[in-house]
Amino acid sequence: QVQLVESGGGLVQTGGSLRLSCAADKPIFSNRAMGWFRQAPGKERQFVAAISWIGGSTYYADSVKGRFTIARDNAKNTLYLQMTSLKPEDTAVYYCAASTVLPVSYNPTGYRYWGQGTQVTVSS
Repeated sequence: QVQLVESGGGLVQTGGSLRLSCAADKPIFSNRAMGWFRQAPGKERQFVAAISWIGGSTYYADSVKGRFTIARDNAKNTLYLQMTSLKPEDTAVYYCAASTVLPVSYNPTGYRYWGQGTQVTVSS
């Protein structure tokens, strides 16, 4: 089993930037894709971005396309989400997740392992 730990969340103003990290406790050799999801109070968990671990193909929700960038460092077993031009509607708990299968899924049910989440708050 892979343990995932998110970090990098915080409070920023509208238009600001944050870089989230997700560290795995062991090599992610058994995973085929990793993704970021977010969940605001009273809402369902929402797809943000995903990346195939080996090939590096990226996928983004329309709501973040052009503003967020997903990347991974295979050697460090770490996933990143660079967020720019942040908006109040980006406020949520952000979770990283790992999938053991392909193709990349936009559905949370397609991911086996989850981190505990990191809070991102964007003020007006």
